[in-house]
Amino acid sequence: MTAVGLLYPGHSAEDDYPRIEMLLDSDVRLPLVHTDIGEDAHRLDALIEMGSAPRLAAGVEELRLAGAEAVVWACTSGSFVLGWDGAHEQVRTLALTAGLPASSTSFAFAHAVRELGATRVAIAATYPQDVAAYFTDFLKSSDIEVVAARGSGIITAAEVGTWGRDEVMALARAGDHPDAEVVLLPDTALHTAQHIPELEEVLGKPVLTANQVTVWEGLRLVERRVRGPKLGTLFSRRA
Repeated sequence: MTAVGLLYPGHSAEDDYPRIEMLLDSDVRLPLVHTDIGEDAHRLDALIEMGSAPRLAAGVEELRLAGAEAVVWACTSGSFVLGWDGAHEQVRTLALTAGLPASSTSFAFAHAVRELGATRVAIAATYPQDVAAYFTDFLKSSDIEVVAARGSGIITAAEVGTWGRDEVMALARAGDHPDAEVVLLPDTALHTAQHIPELEEVLGKPVLTANQVTVWEGLRLVERRVRGPKLGTLFSRRA
């Protein structure tokens, strides 16, 4: 059995992770600990505090006791707002605290885009436009070209967590761009796990979503590759 530990802020779309376990249909387990979200706001100061070292450290011991072999901070905005260097420091501190390999959803996106051999992406974000711009800057630091970035102006993760299939599809369509090789949906508060094959069919290209790439990143950390075609192109590639 492979266990990837997840630190997830608050309560929004955490039920995507048991669904991903089911869709992978393997011996992968995803123990999850909810971190203290503080103020639920897609705003710079709130996001920085959400991903602070003490808030992340509080959940580490529970994941270790659950047998986690790696830990991923399952939050995109709470990592990329720190910038490339700040996000590296965040996961370095997390790794030292946990005594385990560590990463975050922001790095998961950068690594997954490379895995697909892509260089040009479009961002379809739930966030306000100014927060989405931080993600654009983060990806550019990884030599990824962002050809379009659309924000939706949603302030709270709680609201994002209420979105269903129709809203997810509309978001992806609105954020796509003809020059993009891949479309990114970066919010872990958004329920996407069950929609990925349909998203890829509708857009005609790979789609990367936050909870999907978070799991993939954790498996990458422990050098485990699992195929799961129901989770889209990223999980359909052979070892």
